[in-house]
Amino acid sequence: MKLITFSREGITQRVGAIINEEVIDLHVAYKSLLASEGKIRAQQIADAFIPADMTGFLQGGKESLGLAKKAIHYALENKTDSGYRLVYDLNEVKVEAPVPVPGKMICVGHNYREHILEMKRELPPYPVIFAKFANTVIGPQDDIPFFPISEQLDYEAEFAFVIGKRARNVSQEEALDYVAGYTIVNDVTYRDLQRRTIQWLQGKTVEGSAPMGPWLVTADELQDPAGLEVVLTVNGEERQRSNTANLVFSVQYLVKFLSSLMTLEPGDIILTGTPGGVGVARDPQVFLKDGDVVKIKIDQIGTLENRVTSVKEAVEVN
Repeated sequence: MKLITFSREGITQRVGAIINEEVIDLHVAYKSLLASEGKIRAQQIADAFIPADMTGFLQGGKESLGLAKKAIHYALENKTDSGYRLVYDLNEVKVEAPVPVPGKMICVGHNYREHILEMKRELPPYPVIFAKFANTVIGPQDDIPFFPISEQLDYEAEFAFVIGKRARNVSQEEALDYVAGYTIVNDVTYRDLQRRTIQWLQGKTVEGSAPMGPWLVTADELQDPAGLEVVLTVNGEERQRSNTANLVFSVQYLVKFLSSLMTLEPGDIILTGTPGGVGVARDPQVFLKDGDVVKIKIDQIGTLENRVTSVKEAVEVN
């Protein structure tokens, strides 16, 4: 299943599913299904089991996913119900980031062997961990804002996974049971800000620096996160290409490692690292500029495409 968050004029952001270029409003569809079955408290039951927001939906785990499949079947047979639309054409809605407000965004640095070598580092004995925050998240139909605080805007194609149930001290053997699904993130980085201290955070957390999408492919559909081709192009020119088989630390290992440090919650996003070919490591270096189109394609997930747009007003960074 391909899960999205979408918005439309007159409605707030909602969780949906894409079926054949149509978007099913899962919350409204499930409420309508319950009402058709004579449930008196249809609204309250829908709020509990298929809430309108993605994080709330993911908190329902496999039970909510199973109910969503029933809601999809109902919606495709009853596209409107009591004046409410259950289904929209894809071109009628704005597709947002699948998880617009993640509780945690945990990023893994130096996790592809070729990227480690191009950055002139050794394979790390433990994952290199840093963070991005919810302020960075934008969707697949948004532009990447380029603020006049730097001239070194760089791209990083990232295969990302989303936690589906609370995880603490999980084994590698059980790890994939805690993954709700997979998506794409561009870990946009202001390189000079990143490198002016030994901590990377300030170069990673500028507004709009985490394009995400186009959707979340659920784990029951993508059962093996290894062996997926990852390709990034800028204006059609290939800049990065690798395969998730080349990860130093696998998805399973990262769930185990991170859940030994902290409790992972539904809706938390883990970015697994970027392949070689980033702009700062090229000779000569090449950075993003106004108007550039960055496209990331990952097997079995899809394509995330965003345009870089310069922002005129300065943001003061001390």
